[in-house]
Amino acid sequence: MQIILSIILAIVGLFLLYIVIETAVRKAINKSIIGQLLEEKYEINEDKKSFLDNDLDNDK
Repeated sequence: MQIILSIILAIVGLFLLYIVIETAVRKAINKSIIGQLLEEKYEINEDKKSFLDNDLDNDK
């Protein structure tokens, strides 16, 4: 029972770590000078508020 609980906690911890790292990297790229230049050059405007917006079921 303890092994299953520790595996579940490890999976949840890794998922939370993934969200934190993804958000930090995305914000760092968007705030960088190169990121801003690329947004202007390619006219990229993302209105995504959550990582769940990348889901294929959320087609607009």
